[in-house]
Parts: sequence; C-alpha cells; structure tokens
Amino acid sequence: MKQRFVLDTTALTDTGMRDAEGLSTICESANKLLNYIAKARLKLDISCYIPYPTVYSELTSFLKRYNCEEDVFSKIDTWLVKKTPNRYEVKIPAAIFYEYVLTMRQKINQGKKLAEEFLWESSVITSKLCNSEENRKGIENEVGQLVSRFRERYRIALRGGILDSEPDIDVLLLAKELEAGVVSSDAGIRKWAEKLGLRYVEASKFPKMLREYLKAIGEAEE
Repeated sequence: MKQRFVLDTTALTDTGMRDAEGLSTICESANKLLNYIAKARLKLDISCYIPYPTVYSELTSFLKRYNCEEDVFSKIDTWLVKKTPNRYEVKIPAAIFYEYVLTMRQKINQGKKLAEEFLWESSVITSKLCNSEENRKGIENEVGQLVSRFRERYRIALRGGILDSEPDIDVLLLAKELEAGVVSSDAGIRKWAEKLGLRYVEASKFPKMLREYLKAIGEAEE
C-alpha cells in the first residue's frame, strides 16, 4: 500500500526535530527534511502532502521570517503535494463532533473561571494601591504582571489539546480524505488524529523514520 503523509507547519519547524538532527536553524532542518522527502518520493513512492492554501501559506510565511534561502521554497513547491481538502465530502463521525463540542464547552468554562479569579485579584491589588497618586505606577506594574500571568494560564487552559485554527482542521480533513498519516508536534492535532483513527507521526521522529526506510533499500544518507 502506497504511503502518504500530511504535514502541518510544525513538521518542518519543530524545535525537537531540529535538536534531534543536530541542526541549529529552522532553515537547515526544513531543508534537510525536504531532501529526505524528495528521496523517499523518488525511491519509495512515499508522498507528502500539505493542505493548500492554509498550511502552505502559514509554513512559507514562517520560513520567510527566518530568511530561508529560495532553494528551500523551491523544494516545498516541488516535493510537497499541495492539495485543498474536500471539506464537503469528507465524513467525520457524529461522536467526534459531539465530543469536540463538549471539549470546547469545558475549555470555555475554564477560561471564564480563570477570568473571574484574575478580576478579583486585580480588584484587591487596585484597592490596596489606589489611595494615592504615588501608587499609580505601582498599580500599572502589578496589574501588568497579573495580565501577563492571566494570558499564559488562559492559553494553557483553552488551547491545549484543541484544534484552534483552520490549518489544524485542514490537516486532519486531508489526512482523513487520503487515508494518510499525520506528521505534527501539535498536541491538539495529535489528540484528534488518534480519535479519528489516523496514523500519527511525531515531527521530531519523522526524519529518522524516512532515513530508516531509505537504509532498508540501500540508500546512503546524504
């Protein structure tokens, strides 16, 4: 059976993958992985897809911010198959949709509770410090730190383990459509890929997996 993989942005930009490969920059790790993908396509007929335009635009914009060489973008256009998922035909079990709605409701309630806690804490700080003009800067500093803590805890509470963007959803829809594996380091994509019965490959392990495939047919590593 022909192997197919759908990649999200983290498949080429993951810090863990970069560390595992002993590389220092995102551009180096993306280039090295694309070389493996090219060889796997030519020698093993393994196809790697990227949802278009969502993930493709996200990935290329990200790499441009790091001033990657034009060669990297040429390899993306050559060796990653750009495809838009068929959002009207891919069928998702009702149980998955039901569970996702419940998960989102729980996350929203967690966010509401967090907001209430921080509002109360903010009011306590303000009441202690607002009695004089001298304390104005103290209020701004204390509340500023409080807002920073709230943002971090809110992000952890609400975004952990969920699909929070169109690219995330497109990765799963395309993988479902193609019966392909998913390559990512995103916790939300991993969780819902498993629930959909999709093969999941951790981004940090994908280069090594391709190397092992190539070694099995006697192809030396570049």
